[in-house]
Amino acid sequence: MSMEPHVRRAFAAYFRAGGAEQPSASSGIRSVGNRRYVHLENVRGTIAVFRIEHCDRLKRLKRWPTALTEGQANGS
Repeated sequence: MSMEPHVRRAFAAYFRAGGAEQPSASSGIRSVGNRRYVHLENVRGTIAVFRIEHCDRLKRLKRWPTALTEGQANGS
């Protein structure tokens, strides 16, 4: 399975931080407004969200835009 580099890095950061749940294949990059996020999810819902910053750094968020979980985000 081929994955975008941002998604691969988010998976690695999630597990390195002690994440125990397995993200599903529906995880990926989503856009809300003019910002991009890596949305890790599984059948239970959202398990982690990382914002892709302008320098391609990933920042894990404690709170994220509600549009990500309400299905209003655009996939890239």
